[in-house]
Amino acid sequence: MTTTASCLPCPTPKLTRAAVLALGTTALFAPAAWAEMLPLEKDVLTFGFIKLTDMAPLAVAQEQGYFDDEGLFVTLEAQANWKVLLDGVIDGTLDGAHMLAGQPLAATIGYGTEAHIITPFSMDLNGNGITVSNEIWEQMKPNVPKMDDGRPQHPISAEALAPVVESYRAEGKPFNMGMVFPVSTHNYELRYWLAAGGLNPGYYSPDNISGQINADVLLSVTPPPQMPATLEAGTIYGYSVGEPWNQQAVIKGIGVPVVTDYEIWKNNPEKVFGITAEFAEENPNTTLAVTKALIRAAMWLDANDNANREAAVEILSRSEYVGADADVIDNSMTGTFEYEPGDVRDVPDFNVFFRYFATYPYYSDAVWYLTQMRRWGQIAEARPDSWYDEVARSVYKPEIYLEAARLLVDEGLAEEADFPWDTDGYRAATPEGDIIDAIPYDGRTPNAYLDSLPIGLKGDQTVVGSEIQG
Repeated sequence: MTTTASCLPCPTPKLTRAAVLALGTTALFAPAAWAEMLPLEKDVLTFGFIKLTDMAPLAVAQEQGYFDDEGLFVTLEAQANWKVLLDGVIDGTLDGAHMLAGQPLAATIGYGTEAHIITPFSMDLNGNGITVSNEIWEQMKPNVPKMDDGRPQHPISAEALAPVVESYRAEGKPFNMGMVFPVSTHNYELRYWLAAGGLNPGYYSPDNISGQINADVLLSVTPPPQMPATLEAGTIYGYSVGEPWNQQAVIKGIGVPVVTDYEIWKNNPEKVFGITAEFAEENPNTTLAVTKALIRAAMWLDANDNANREAAVEILSRSEYVGADADVIDNSMTGTFEYEPGDVRDVPDFNVFFRYFATYPYYSDAVWYLTQMRRWGQIAEARPDSWYDEVARSVYKPEIYLEAARLLVDEGLAEEADFPWDTDGYRAATPEGDIIDAIPYDGRTPNAYLDSLPIGLKGDQTVVGSEIQG
């Protein structure tokens, strides 16, 4: 079933796995629309992922036959950690991967491993949380306002954590928290939440990449599936991670999620699908075909007010994908979130895969990640606004996305209104009410944004030793 250019004139549509199985028992009727196969440069592909629920577009594209429809034979392989995953994409062991949004950007600017990685597809919005141990939560609770029914009022500010951190400092004990990778959304969201509550999460410098310079809270890397066990062991007092590992802490009775990233920044960008620039250049039709399949998977995940989420939970719970219990994944994937045992609240947009143009790779999303790298010293020196725009355009590829979207619309598989055709690649500025510290973000003015943040590098400031200079 290798796809070649000579197949193009053939009008016979390719059958999905589900359709092939159905042939044995039912008559086959022609559907209203079919994905038309492109002349693929490469049709056997291996994609990597980390065991998190936001890898769902990959699993759904596989299980719903969307890769099949494009003539793609895809193997999905779980990776041990984010570094192994990135290295696999760079060395060609993996053709592409579910990635932290910061990874393609960091690699392209040479922070850590250097390689030109691009993304034609953003995988989701939201989906993360910050969890603390039961012991820390009990110490925080007196500082948290309550609703009329006695439950904690959300969002919970890190101001409630500040006295706890201070008490540990007074006893000479470091306050340790975990995040999944230095350029992860989870690192930047945890830092954002702490700083918004007056706690310094520490700086990076070219000579010290611990990220703990002048830190009130010491952040370190722990792979996502290991977060609950590391918390239970007492090595860390809290962590920032994607699902299902916050809900796992609740189910296991070892921790309490105190804030979601939806509460830190409403509808914030999360993971991306990453490939090398070389792969996209050598395999343009394959890249389009993959993007088409992923768009269809995202559409399915959000269709009819999340009507397919229970089916998605069943898929994700399988050992070859996330491998967590369905009732753990279900907690967040179906529009609710459990904070403490029994405190289940409606959060319909906790996981967004297609609504609000979630899959479009906005330049402004890329710029935000770059501002956080600069804010905490991973980008050591000041850069003009134009630099942020240039880097964003070199990594985020909406032109590929829109070409794939146009093909889907022309094939009758998507609607014109599903995609932002007229955007310049920048979202409107985030309003004050959508972010926990009420500081608006506008990707067109990154330096002005950095200057507006009370904690973090701004202007020409640099980190030298343990001092902020400039």
